Amino acid sequence: MYSLLLALIYLAFISLGLPDSLLGAGWPVMHLDLGVEVSYMGIVTMVISGGTIVSSLLSDRLTRKFGARWVTVVSVFLTAAALFGFSFSDRFWMLILFSIPYGLGAGAIDAALNNYIALHYSARHMSWLHCFWGVGTIVSPFIMSYALTSSTWNDGYRIVGYIQLGIGTLLLATLSVWKINKTPEAQSQKSLGLIGAVKIKGVPLILLGFFAYCAAEATSMQWASTYFVEVRQISEAQAAQLASLFYIGITAGRFVSGFLSGKLGDRRMIVIGACILTCGIVLLFIPADVEVAIAGFIVIGLGCAPIYPSIIHSTPANFGAENSGAIIGIQMASAYVGSTFIPPLFGLIANRLGFNILPVYLLIFVALMIAMTELTFAVTKKARRSVAPQE
Repeated sequence: MYSLLLALIYLAFISLGLPDSLLGAGWPVMHLDLGVEVSYMGIVTMVISGGTIVSSLLSDRLTRKFGARWVTVVSVFLTAAALFGFSFSDRFWMLILFSIPYGLGAGAIDAALNNYIALHYSARHMSWLHCFWGVGTIVSPFIMSYALTSSTWNDGYRIVGYIQLGIGTLLLATLSVWKINKTPEAQSQKSLGLIGAVKIKGVPLILLGFFAYCAAEATSMQWASTYFVEVRQISEAQAAQLASLFYIGITAGRFVSGFLSGKLGDRRMIVIGACILTCGIVLLFIPADVEVAIAGFIVIGLGCAPIYPSIIHSTPANFGAENSGAIIGIQMASAYVGSTFIPPLFGLIANRLGFNILPVYLLIFVALMIAMTELTFAVTKKARRSVAPQE
């Protein structure tokens, strides 16, 4: 039963990753069909992220009231409905409308399952949880590439919608498996709220650091396909496939991180990831053949791999297990703020200066992330020492 529950949680995270790479892979064609500028992708992502911010902030309350299993199942069905809505959209405003339920569903499942794993499982399972998110993100660009080649981008969303519906049905049929956990999270956590959480030492720092990391990750994720089209001059269908390179790197990296995180610890994994991420960005500066850029996005994905799960998994240790539910929810909201505003800002800037400024843009946020996460670990370590019993 323990293994089955873990498999179901992994499957739920595949469902979370499936829609995340569709928009970036299909947008070079979608914006033309819808008659909008390329930068309008930022509007769609802002609406999606707005929904995730709201549901992330409410996730602690929802999970304590209904339990992680019901929040997960309902969220999967909500995102499936949104994907079918995308598949029937032939006007830009329709994408905006269906982005709302998609964002609400994604934020709730993300925060609920991240906290569940952080409380009940080791660091390796947190890495592998996000590895399975990467599995979903790898599959989707190939689905979109197939749809663009054989029909339209709408069919790409429709195919993923059916997959999502199947996953939701399986999760609904296996709800009883979640009872293996004898300690309900609703009774083991304290609800802090936003104001209470930010008063804890180190929380504002990690919120800013997580914001910066997710800003860099989301920008790489959403603009990779357009970067290959605009800067490297390749076809839209090929660019949709190459967009999966980032996801391949991040997925492979998280699989490997699962074996290393227990030995190295969350802080070291974040530093190692940041160094690899920086190396990948440097490769994008090289004005060589497209193969160098391909390698760059793979290395960027590898570098991103351990950072997100390590930041989340370190939350109970840094701030206390009793506070983790509320803080992780707020961290998710902070992450989605970065995902909401920073990628579309890049689109606006790139429209004026060119998409070749992508590596400079990414480096700014990676530097901010490194500074804030290191400060967080230093501050929380000092705080734990100050409250430790004196001999």
